[in-house]
Amino acid sequence: MLVNPTSTVHPASVASAIGKSSVALRCTALVKRYVDVLAVNELDLEVYTGECFGLLGPNGAGKTTTIEILEGLTARDGGTVEVLGQAWGTTGDQALRERIGVQLQETQLADKLTVKETVRLFRSFYRRGREVDEVIRMVELDEKRGARVGKLSGGQKQRLAVACALVGNPDLLFLDEPTTGLDPQARLKLWDIVERFQASGGTVILTTHYMEEASRLCDRVGIMDHGRIIALGTPGALIESLGADQILEFSTRLKLAEGTLELLPGVRGVRVRAEGYSLTVSDIGTALPALLAELDKQQAELITLTTHQATLEDVFVSLTGRMLRDA
Repeated sequence: MLVNPTSTVHPASVASAIGKSSVALRCTALVKRYVDVLAVNELDLEVYTGECFGLLGPNGAGKTTTIEILEGLTARDGGTVEVLGQAWGTTGDQALRERIGVQLQETQLADKLTVKETVRLFRSFYRRGREVDEVIRMVELDEKRGARVGKLSGGQKQRLAVACALVGNPDLLFLDEPTTGLDPQARLKLWDIVERFQASGGTVILTTHYMEEASRLCDRVGIMDHGRIIALGTPGALIESLGADQILEFSTRLKLAEGTLELLPGVRGVRVRAEGYSLTVSDIGTALPALLAELDKQQAELITLTTHQATLEDVFVSLTGRMLRDA
């Protein structure tokens, strides 16, 4: 189990470690309520200029509500928000909107417009920005510039939504689950777009359910549950905080005592799950033979056995007992 992972490193130290200095976005004691549901619960967060920050968590954790407040789309009920040095709700809101790009979880674009017409429409909303053809090339939709939106594939529509977010040449890009439902090839293309935007000096805030996406793209991630950040750090540091390199999962027809499993050499932690047991282990070469010997001793027939490298999903499960994709 992780112990208070959000307080292990001072923010200034983290900023220095990932090569960032100034703060692009900050919220303090952020609160949002919907009738009797506390969607965001006094959330504190800083995102540094030039980093890709990932916000992870299960459905209903408050990720999208938080992002919409930071984007200026949803009013907060408490706390403060500062984006690119400015608070929402001032006379400078319009100027601030021209410095951010937003790709919503579900972007509804006009089916009858062509790709080029759609990007040109969004370009008209900004006083400054990129050339329409340049953005279409950036998202690799050259061959579809004359195609109507309604005829595009899911991956092409997602890239078009990102193009609309990029056409204003933003300093800060919000991406809310940009690759959900995409095939692996379409996902890789979107990852490349995000990496090129960040390489040009842009700041990215990303929500995702895909751990490989967060691990590849994000300098830091915040794991969110019940409206609060429960773990914060680089992907590597959070995984390291588990104190284990491997996860060993197995099931038997016989109920085993957790205490017995915890005493096995190389085992750092035990979780009982509906489908079996999950062990965090520091030495798989020691733990696996010991486990097999214990099962033989207890005459417990092994039904399934799998191992994998510890991931961000394992960090989340160790904190909450839930999978990141659980509703």
